[in-house]
Amino acid sequence: MSSILATLLAGCGGADNASPAAQAPVLAATIKTATQARWMNVKYGGGGYVPGLIYHPTSPDVLYARTDVGGAYRWDAATATWLPITDGLHVRDGFYHGSESMALDPNDDQRVYMSAGMYVSDKADARLYISTDRGDNWTYVNLPFSAGSNSPGRAVGERLMVDPNDPTILFYGTRTQGLWKSADRGQTWQQVSSLSSTKMTQDQISAVHWSGVVGVAQVIFDTSTKGTGSATQTIYTAVAPDYASVAGMTFSMYKTTDGGATWNGIATPADTAGMYVPHMVRNKDGMMYVAFTKDTGPGAAGPSRLYKFDGTNWTLLKKYDAEQWVNFGMGGLSVSGTGATTRIALGVTNSWGNWDGQPVVQLSDDAGATWREISAMAPHTGTEMWAGWTDDVEIDPNDPEHIMHVNGGGVWETKNASAAKPSWTRKVDGMEETATLSLMAAPPGASYRLLNSSGDIGMKVYTELNKTPTLGPVGLMNNGMSADMAWSTPSYIAAIGTSTWDHPTVGGAYSTDSGVTWTPFAGHHPQGLTNQSDLSNVAVTKPGNIIWTPNNAVPAYSTDNGTTWTMTDLPAVDPTPWIYRGYKVVADRKNPNKVYAYNPGGAWWAKGSETQHFYASTDGGHTFTESAAFKLASDYVTDLPSVSIAVNPNAEGDIWVADGRAVMHSLDGGVTWTKLSTFAPFWGANATWSYPELWGATSIALGKAPLGSKSSASVYVVGVVNGVWGVYASDDGGVTWRRFNDDKHQYGGIAQLAADQSVPGRLYMAGSGRGVLFSY
Repeated sequence: MSSILATLLAGCGGADNASPAAQAPVLAATIKTATQARWMNVKYGGGGYVPGLIYHPTSPDVLYARTDVGGAYRWDAATATWLPITDGLHVRDGFYHGSESMALDPNDDQRVYMSAGMYVSDKADARLYISTDRGDNWTYVNLPFSAGSNSPGRAVGERLMVDPNDPTILFYGTRTQGLWKSADRGQTWQQVSSLSSTKMTQDQISAVHWSGVVGVAQVIFDTSTKGTGSATQTIYTAVAPDYASVAGMTFSMYKTTDGGATWNGIATPADTAGMYVPHMVRNKDGMMYVAFTKDTGPGAAGPSRLYKFDGTNWTLLKKYDAEQWVNFGMGGLSVSGTGATTRIALGVTNSWGNWDGQPVVQLSDDAGATWREISAMAPHTGTEMWAGWTDDVEIDPNDPEHIMHVNGGGVWETKNASAAKPSWTRKVDGMEETATLSLMAAPPGASYRLLNSSGDIGMKVYTELNKTPTLGPVGLMNNGMSADMAWSTPSYIAAIGTSTWDHPTVGGAYSTDSGVTWTPFAGHHPQGLTNQSDLSNVAVTKPGNIIWTPNNAVPAYSTDNGTTWTMTDLPAVDPTPWIYRGYKVVADRKNPNKVYAYNPGGAWWAKGSETQHFYASTDGGHTFTESAAFKLASDYVTDLPSVSIAVNPNAEGDIWVADGRAVMHSLDGGVTWTKLSTFAPFWGANATWSYPELWGATSIALGKAPLGSKSSASVYVVGVVNGVWGVYASDDGGVTWRRFNDDKHQYGGIAQLAADQSVPGRLYMAGSGRGVLFSY
């Protein structure tokens, strides 16, 4: 899954050097207590990488999926859907909204462990989440090392394992600090220095940044017993070459026969030297099956090898070497049965199933003596890609005909693995892992409901919220960055996104039939193909008239469907590395000649940063005039992920800005402004710093007001009220507010908002890697 950093961090602390004097009227507000909304996902289905599936070894249908940035899920057999189990994570916990490893207690199918922390460093910033009710509720402890749920090599493992004989004991194979052990169900941890006491420095970690640090990749307890009360004595672990080279370790596998007091290296076959061990499994008969591959993944390339190991001898079962046009690695590995009839399922990565027999999921029913391909060119439901990142494969412990594998877009399964051509279906109902970059709700009367621009999947046009969308500029863009429609003629839609391999000179497209067919822009903004960041945005005033705003660039407009582009007269922004700078531009829905542009300034510490600026245009976005009142009222700097602008579609010139710290409101097209006192940053531990722990107001949207409302639109804001972060709603123009979400629905952060213009109280919002949610 692509790392959409701005989306994941939106709503967290950011830069702020506010002046104490804000020269604008201040509107005091009242907070009301109300029943919070109920939430469900706008359906896409999957959409992101699932590095690992974890079965309970004995309890049927107890199954979990861990994602890299979108939390974790539990399978619900009764409804045949995935249930999200980490939606309660607060925005300040967004760094932990991805799981590096999960472990189940073989003696207690209610107990679940989940390590979290998205990126590897030399810091002790990982967490262990612990649940005793299958993930319905969690507690956590801080871990003395880092984790990398979204770092390279995130499918290896599992790293975290529970001793089946003494479940108070847990082992964890870390990326940078060797092997660690807990003897109190994860509450405290000690490094297993008998294996290695090395702790990698940041320089050592950075030296292998692009390939990723894998470290101690897996722990295997060599036992078929459980619940004896005596700690398992024989344990295997795999060590990646990145950590081994720093720690002076000369083997890729180690074994202890005294519970970890001492370790001995295991000589692996010569043709696996320098390779990683993505997965190794122990069969019930004690045979070890070990996959080796050259790269870390996702979708690791080869050469690669599969061996079995009886404790003394290695037997080669499968090998791939680089050939012209192909270079297959190995990823997922699972076994079932015993002895000569052991079933082995092997995931082959960096393979796309382009021809009959090309390896994607290899199956053996004779312990590796013979193999056949069960996925490539087999019947698959739907058009979504199913190959490529086959980095975890699992045979159901209770049904060997049921095999699942992961890929970059979710989970696939077959229930007739023995068939000559097994049939495969996507197992993604309830699993929503898209990274949303922009949302736009349709006007009343449109034939669609929502425009969703997301990382990796492009832009989608939703005609029904409970069905996977089929409309959009398919194949024209990788990341969908922004989309807008002509309000009076909603059949006209324009979208921008990142270019594709097949269309390297296309940065945007338009549709005149509500998204059924699309035409690429014949031209492009002068910086549209070079500044394709997540924060770029587009606005449409009327059919054919488009304003395109790349990150770090001045907006340009087109009056001919994107054939030619002319720069607006807005001031240039100083492009600053690592800072999201530029403009957010929106069109007035009642008067298409009016367009508003907002520049939040940058970041207080960055070169070229300044105060915030607001501009208005009366000629369709060609020329702009700055609002002096806004500059006085909001005289500090913020970067683009922490701000938002919305217009009331029912009233000309009714503009709302969430400027990071507060909400600003204008009723006259930006000439004068009122600052709402409701929202304010939460400084917390950052009280003496230049930026808050939580921004005061980051996202804003306006939707249809309920019958009898005092305002023509309801207002929704993501922000902090009285020190409590959440989504807040007002139906009376900001006079009174109520909390709209609750602590069980925080999604590790909430970024993009859009509000329905036909259904009162319906809000669309993007969770952190959790797709799009809507209230009902």
